[in-house]
Amino acid sequence: MKHLLFYSTIIAGFAVLLSCSNPDAESGISLNPDEEPFSAAYIEEDSSEETRPDSERVFESPTETISANRANAITNAVEKASPAIVSIVVTSPARTYAQDEFFRFFFGEPPRENTSMGSGFVISEDGLVVTNQHVVGRNPSEITISTPDGESYQAELIGSDELTDIALLRIDSNHVFPFVELSNSDEIMVGEWSIAMGNPFGLFDDGNPTVTVGVVSAVNRDFRPDPNNPRTYIDMIQTDAAINRGNSGGPLLNSNGEVIGINTFIYTGGTSAGFVGLGFAIPSNRVEKIISQLLTSGSVVLDYNPGMEFTSMTEQLVYRYRLPYVSGLLVTSVNKDGPAYECGIMPGDIIVRIGQERVASRMHAMALLREYEEGEKMHIELIREGNLYKTEMSLRQKASEE
Repeated sequence: MKHLLFYSTIIAGFAVLLSCSNPDAESGISLNPDEEPFSAAYIEEDSSEETRPDSERVFESPTETISANRANAITNAVEKASPAIVSIVVTSPARTYAQDEFFRFFFGEPPRENTSMGSGFVISEDGLVVTNQHVVGRNPSEITISTPDGESYQAELIGSDELTDIALLRIDSNHVFPFVELSNSDEIMVGEWSIAMGNPFGLFDDGNPTVTVGVVSAVNRDFRPDPNNPRTYIDMIQTDAAINRGNSGGPLLNSNGEVIGINTFIYTGGTSAGFVGLGFAIPSNRVEKIISQLLTSGSVVLDYNPGMEFTSMTEQLVYRYRLPYVSGLLVTSVNKDGPAYECGIMPGDIIVRIGQERVASRMHAMALLREYEEGEKMHIELIREGNLYKTEMSLRQKASEE
């Protein structure tokens, strides 16, 4: 009897608990028949790593994470430009020597051809290649271009300009080539990244170019022309990115993978033949201007006619005609229908300055004249009978004869 009373008390307690947990039932309010009862089956599955069992979690390896963090603007620029960097091998006739028994006895038969190597870069999908003129030389007999994918092609020389040290080639193939774009070199910032690329000597089987990195150290660097060297370098880009031997003709890039110049030479300061932190590149704006003319006519000419002829001042001219001992240009003739005559220049005048530049030689003057276009005005300083005069030349074509 006691056990029965005990069980009855327990059952009554459970009934009270149930009624408290369901107030609607106590008040007589029924549930909406359209509502489905709560079920854990309707909870969205949490796909986050915290709710997955360890056996199903996907972990990134430390190596993958580190590799992703190593990528930066420089590696992206290199990856973008690498397919367009080429190696250039040029074969040209060797200089002939006196074919007598003396030379043959001591030196043997002279070589009949020379081979030189350098770098270049593709600027169009149809295979236009830009490089230095000193890479291809004056009279190449054969030009072979090797691309990073291991292929080799013959190329033709469209045109070259020894004065600015720029040459334009075309690959003899219908293949579509990856290429790099030229940037506006007037927008270069001193201190920004500079990336020198090249394919020196084609030494490596994989064909991949080499990379050196630095900053743009300076811009608008001019080098006075060497009387024994016809090339004139003005407005050059200075960089501390190493330009190694064989990298001549390769591109100097910015961090966007765009060409800001052509790697051309290094300055050793007479200390050694190695790199000492002074490399120089031809700015891309000059390159674009020159190659557009080479592509059109195969040579570079002024788009105006100054209407005068001149030659470099030399000691022989100074002594012969009792001229002032100054560097500059001796005007030898003036066309009466040209701009030079109109601004007062006469034969016998010595031009000492064009624009803001002192004139060092005829080749230097030709380089300076290329900085002007038809319709512009050129400031000129000259010496006549020991006096300094200034004049302004309006550039145009020579008046046509009727």
